[in-house]
Order: sequence, then C-alpha cells, then structure tokens
Amino acid sequence: MLNHYGVQIRKVNHNSLRGKCPLPTHSSDKSIQSFGVHLEKNIWSCQSTSCASARSGRKGGNIIDFVSIMENCSIRDAALKLKDWFLLKSRAGEGTRTKIETKEKIVAENKSENSDEEINKPLPFVLKDVDPTHPYLKDRGVEEETTRNFGVGLFSGRGLMASRVVIPIHNERGEIIAYAGRAIDETEPKYKLPAGFKKSEVLFNLHRVLALQEKGSDCVIVVEGFFDCIKVHQAGFPVVVALMGSSLSEAQEKLLLQFPRVLLFLDGDEAGQLATEAIASKLISKTFVKVIRLADSKQPDQLSADELKRILR
Repeated sequence: MLNHYGVQIRKVNHNSLRGKCPLPTHSSDKSIQSFGVHLEKNIWSCQSTSCASARSGRKGGNIIDFVSIMENCSIRDAALKLKDWFLLKSRAGEGTRTKIETKEKIVAENKSENSDEEINKPLPFVLKDVDPTHPYLKDRGVEEETTRNFGVGLFSGRGLMASRVVIPIHNERGEIIAYAGRAIDETEPKYKLPAGFKKSEVLFNLHRVLALQEKGSDCVIVVEGFFDCIKVHQAGFPVVVALMGSSLSEAQEKLLLQFPRVLLFLDGDEAGQLATEAIASKLISKTFVKVIRLADSKQPDQLSADELKRILR
C-alpha cells in the first residue's frame, strides 16, 4: 500500500517502519519522521499533534483507515478500492481479503440498521498547504481576495487531490463535506471528487447564499460549474449557486425552491441549452424562473466582470 502511494519509508527493525508522514492532514514540518508502521499488526500512526488534531485526535489506524484518509472517502469505499486495486489480481491476499470483506459487511449492516445515516458527512479535517496565489487562478481571472474567500488554491500535499487546485464544498451549515480537485494541466480527469460524495444532494455556495437571503436576497442565480459560480460572485452577484453539472436532482430542486425567484445562467453549448430547457420546465410551475442564454460554446466563467454585469443587470 505504501508503494502504491510512492511513500518512501525506512525499516527500523523486522516489524517497524518509519518516515515522513504522507497524509493530506499533515501540515507540520515535512522533514520530521513522525509516521510509523507496524508490519505484523498492519497498523500505522503519525505522532504529529497537528496531524492527529486534523483527524479529530485520531493518531492512526489500519490499512483501510489509511486509504480512507488518503482518498478522502468513506471506510466502505476505501475497502472497495483496496479490493479493486489488489485483491482481484492475486490470490496471495486471501487473508486480507477476508478481513476487508468482513469490515465491509459490518459497515453495510450498520448502515442498513440506521437508515437516517447522514449523507455527505462533514470532513474531520481541513486541507493545509493550499496556495491561493497560484498563477493558474490568476490566468482564469480569479482575484486573490476571491480565492481566499472561497478557500481555493493549489494543494501541495499528497493524496487524491495532490497537485490540483482544490475547491472546498460546504453543506448548508457551512461545514466542509468534500473537496473538488481541478487539474492545472491536461491531466484527466479534469475534476476529481472523492468516492462516496453525492454532489446531487448539494448546491455549491448555498451556505453563503442562505446567509445573504436573511438580508432580503430573494433571487438566486444558478450556474453549472465551480468557476462559473466563483466568477459571478466576484463580479458582484454573490447570490449564486452551482449545480456542479448540467442536471438538477430532486434534492437540488428542493433547495432552489427556498427562493421566490430563480435565474438560470447555464453554459451556451448544446448540453447547457438542453439542461436549461429541462430545468426550466421542472421549476416553472413551482417558482418564478428567468432564463439567460449565452452564445454557443460560451460559459459564465469565460466572461469578464463587465460582461457579467451587463448581462445580469
């Protein structure tokens, strides 16, 4: 597993390894070798206080816990990843496979017994080493004040979001429930989201909008993507949310119906046009809907602040 993540770690004795902590929750001095592994027990720990604090005080765990933190996913999804990565390739891991499948079964049974289990639980950590001044953001026309406001920046740590621009996603209460990772080059996929995260249950930036709604804002602008939302907000229209795609789920529809008026401002490509028609037809009998159409292939984040002001006002 350590080799899978490219972790360089030295052998202390026949049972123990020690080295630099690879976890995305580790923010202290990277040169300190605080990360230890016990081979016989298949457990790990990081002795860094700040690293443990980012994980609600948990210093370590087993292999599934390790993958869960590295991939920013649930225990069940971590177990499934391990199964996909290793256990179907060789019969040598049958003992480990049994342990993982047993833990999967326990997780599944617990979930079935508790049908009210929270979807998109708040993360027990906040990513450190996030640079809001990276040139990629400036090239996209996002000002530093905006990147700091949204918590956006290049993540220089390890794990699923390594070397990507990370975008925190919050629930309605303002708690971070996931990070989206945008590649800054031609790497595919362009965006990464953690396994198990259900974007159809959330509207990006809704927590900020709800705070403004209390001050009398009754019309919400709806866009497709993260950067569409960020650029519209930056242009002076803070009551804006993103679908994180071009479809509207039932959960997202219910969230939008909190507003007396909805302004659809989706991309101008064919997918955006079709989505506009579909979403407008869903909402038009339930709330006031206005549609703004962009020229072919144009999208809100490609427009200047002056263009956005002219269109939205």
